[in-house]
Amino acid sequence: MNMVPEKMKAVALHKFGGPEELRLQEIDVPNVGPEDVLIRLAYAGVGEWDAFERQGGYAEMLGLQPVFPYILGSEGSGTVVARGEKVSDVTLGDWVYAPGFLNPKGGFYAEYAAVESRYVSRIPDGFAVQEAAVISGVGITALRGLEDVLKLRPAESVLIFGASGGVGHMAVQLARSLGARVFAVASGEDGVAMVKKLGCDAVVNGKGGDIASMAMEFAPNGFDAALFTAGGEAANHASRWVRASGRVAYPNGIRPELRLSSGISVQGYNGEPDADIIGRLHRYIIRDRLSVHIDRTFALEDAKAAHAALDSHYLGKICLKVIP
Repeated sequence: MNMVPEKMKAVALHKFGGPEELRLQEIDVPNVGPEDVLIRLAYAGVGEWDAFERQGGYAEMLGLQPVFPYILGSEGSGTVVARGEKVSDVTLGDWVYAPGFLNPKGGFYAEYAAVESRYVSRIPDGFAVQEAAVISGVGITALRGLEDVLKLRPAESVLIFGASGGVGHMAVQLARSLGARVFAVASGEDGVAMVKKLGCDAVVNGKGGDIASMAMEFAPNGFDAALFTAGGEAANHASRWVRASGRVAYPNGIRPELRLSSGISVQGYNGEPDADIIGRLHRYIIRDRLSVHIDRTFALEDAKAAHAALDSHYLGKICLKVIP
């Protein structure tokens, strides 16, 4: 086993609250159980859901008893520096990535994270370590909505609302992989430009542009399916373009909540990781060369600024660089 220090730097909470509660400190490196992999982190993803967790939202929702200091971060990438005796699918020195939502041994805003091996995958050849760090949460959430909830089929028309966000820009790519015709609503002209590079069939600026006429031209009889990754009045209006027997899905927790017209199938869902969907996403990454747009990268000690940036306009994902 590689020499692993007893202490590490981590950004931790001592109570739930705003970004100002995030503090860089030294804490113990987590213990490695028999089925765990200890990762020395290079990068950690910053997800929109991290703010909800920081505020204590998941603890309240799920009736959890949090232990402080509490480390956020549900995805990251780095190298394997230790493994439990029951782990055989990765070896020391491997470059890996993993999700770890509400990981009981602490999150990825740290120099080391101990993650159950079933969540850990080797980074595919040619896939950037930084992109691998931030793809799990948004990739799994997008794939769950398209493949498992909407059951999207080849040649169907699908509306992706919020297409320039983290989940949205993964959904555009995955919907194309599934053979669907993709109509994307992005945020701002910079969002439109980014989404166009992903090769969707049509993209429109949700903050301008004649969305309704473009949507009617694209799907004259209404969209077969829609994935909403954001709410609000524009989203509520866009739901009218789904045909009467169409399907709508959205990740639980989007704000404002959707208010959709009756007569269509609407289902909220969670994007929690499991071995099956992690494996499916991994195969799409390899086969279709999925990519992640990283808007801004912050140093680990600047996690407060990264969380503040979650409330501003950004495209794709925000990332923490853990190794200096």
